[in-house]
Amino acid sequence: MPEPPLILRVAVPSPLRRVFDYLPPKKCQITDWPVGIRLRVPFGRTRMIGVLVGVATQSDIPRDRLKAVIEVLDHEPLLPKDILALLEWSSGYYHHPLGEVIETALPVALRQGRPAEIRGESTWGLTGTGRQGDVATLQHAPRQAGLIQALREAAAGLKAEQLDRTFQAWRPAMSRLVEKGWVELVQAPCLGREEAARESPPRLNADQAAAVTAVTETLGSYQAFVLDGITGSGKTEVYLALAEQVLAGGGQVLVLVPEIGLAPQIVARFQQRFALPIAVLHSGLSDQERLCAWLMARSGEAPIVIGTRSAVFTPLLTPGLIIVDEEHDPSFKQQEGFRYSARDIAVIRARNHRIPIVLGTATPSLESTYNIQQARYRQLRLTRRAGSAQLPRISLLDVRGQTLHGGLSAPLLKAMEAHLVRGEQVLLFLNRRGYAPTLLCHECGWVADCKRCDAHLILHRRRQRLCCHHCGAERPVERQCPACGSADLVSVGQGTERVESVLRERFPSIGIARVDRDTTRRKGSLQNLLDGIQDGTSQLLIGTQMLAKGHHFPNVTLVGILEAEQGLYSSDFRAGERMAQLIMQVAGRAGRAEQPGQVLVQTHHPDHPLLWSLIQGDYPGIAGALLEERRQAELPPCSAMALLRAEAAQEVPAMHFLEQVRDEALALKIRGAQILGPVPAPMERRAGRYRVQLLMQAGKRQALHRLLDQLLPLIEKLPSARKVRWSLDVDPVDTY
Repeated sequence: MPEPPLILRVAVPSPLRRVFDYLPPKKCQITDWPVGIRLRVPFGRTRMIGVLVGVATQSDIPRDRLKAVIEVLDHEPLLPKDILALLEWSSGYYHHPLGEVIETALPVALRQGRPAEIRGESTWGLTGTGRQGDVATLQHAPRQAGLIQALREAAAGLKAEQLDRTFQAWRPAMSRLVEKGWVELVQAPCLGREEAARESPPRLNADQAAAVTAVTETLGSYQAFVLDGITGSGKTEVYLALAEQVLAGGGQVLVLVPEIGLAPQIVARFQQRFALPIAVLHSGLSDQERLCAWLMARSGEAPIVIGTRSAVFTPLLTPGLIIVDEEHDPSFKQQEGFRYSARDIAVIRARNHRIPIVLGTATPSLESTYNIQQARYRQLRLTRRAGSAQLPRISLLDVRGQTLHGGLSAPLLKAMEAHLVRGEQVLLFLNRRGYAPTLLCHECGWVADCKRCDAHLILHRRRQRLCCHHCGAERPVERQCPACGSADLVSVGQGTERVESVLRERFPSIGIARVDRDTTRRKGSLQNLLDGIQDGTSQLLIGTQMLAKGHHFPNVTLVGILEAEQGLYSSDFRAGERMAQLIMQVAGRAGRAEQPGQVLVQTHHPDHPLLWSLIQGDYPGIAGALLEERRQAELPPCSAMALLRAEAAQEVPAMHFLEQVRDEALALKIRGAQILGPVPAPMERRAGRYRVQLLMQAGKRQALHRLLDQLLPLIEKLPSARKVRWSLDVDPVDTY
């Protein structure tokens, strides 16, 4: 009997929670169909790039209704079996469509169907004729002359995306210059040239050496370690020493960092130590750069891979060690679309590969603390700072009843002057950008609110705009009160822009760097600011949490924390943990070299027990107390939680939908599962849409997933589901 025809099972990036059956392309000679290859397939009225995840001989859909694959894009699996297995696990755990999960794991270029070829970006550069030629001969070709001038100013040449930002329709003129022999197109090496390592390994202290030994002994087997090191204790040196051991054995090292801003610093440290290709993966790179790095990691040509959240899915030929730096950081959780935790998936990946994973932090998350208590993770302590650096002195400044100058108290200003006079650097932390959080009318009390969100508009004085930091809406600053016509409009409170303005008046001769989302929007702007801090050009630093995480500023001897108690007012049950972590992280920027550090914490609640524990440096005590509160309240990590969110242009459809979901969930009668709500979100209206949420909780994770497995198919059949946008967040990091 002839063999039955093959059915190709393809994961397509679609919100539908299933894979799709296709026939092989017509006149196809392929007999062996390996999973993990990309296929171009018809999908509705369009074409999409999918990934083959299985082959079958039967389909639930009649064969004459199945469409054929249009094109086979790969001859060998692009995604190896271990990564496909990880993606399938992630799809199941987070209850998200497999096609969209796989799409997250692929660089944009591969999602678009581009060839999986390792090649560097092409750069336009001058030939010898172009460098020496007389530009005056191009006076009748101003576009060509402009291109030559730009290329002469760029010694390394210019990429197409750089030319796109400066010149319109530049390609015809560039072609003329190539014909004349003035310009050539050069393809750069994929990851650039490997420079010789310049840094010799320092002698590790006893704590560091013990940590390296503990992890090294487990190479080739799975074990999760929490490298719990106080700020400045040399966690990166431990990473480097471990990487040296893994690389010597022919393994690859994957390092995850929470944000783009921390990537250059740790990349530089690895480059100084190892003369090896390093694949860097984050959203600040071009599509070609990310594709190149991803393919080099997959082939094993890049032994070291450093990236942000999505890099956790990067294929590795010989995985040997995973490192998650700043593991407590909530940025490791994706907040839109496929809502996954890169830290948690990294642990699963390490277990699958039977390799160790190191979770580094100065302030362990309560999840990691809980896992240590449950003996799932092993704790490694670094209790003293590297070298001769000492922990900073932390003091509370009671600002009740004091006159503040742009949010700064007199004692803080006096301390700043003393440190600046000595040529040292001062860092001020305020986790609110903009000039002022509120604009109100002094006559009638009118407040500038966002018309689309339940939030005040933030005054950005330099741009003379009122901006919503939730939906992005903005408008010009009113000159008169819209309610009463008064011109007496007052800005209340302060953001980083206002603090900068006050300090420029107070310290006119001091270089000031403000680091927040407003000042770092352009590519390269963050690195320029950090370079100015490192070389001493900027002596006074002001910033949000972007400046607080993981940076090493040896000359910072004073840290001032403004409005430290912001976390005490939040409705989120994680707020206390986040506040404690953030204050400890910010405080850790002070005194990281020979000079002693000082930290001054301004507060209106100087008697709060959490703040008192923080100034004693007792983060373990705080974590223990918070974890006990969570245990008594049956909150994560002592329980499992999922949040079902719904939003609509009106509140009623969203509430009605979740009420129906609640009824369906209760009818399932899953033992051990609780259904709470639905209730409006803490910020009920955002971006013009009303938001409602339903909380599902269970003492055991298996009960929660049993509920979700049975509930989601029922939700998709509800007619009310088509009238709202809804999403499921398993292990939410906030309930806002």
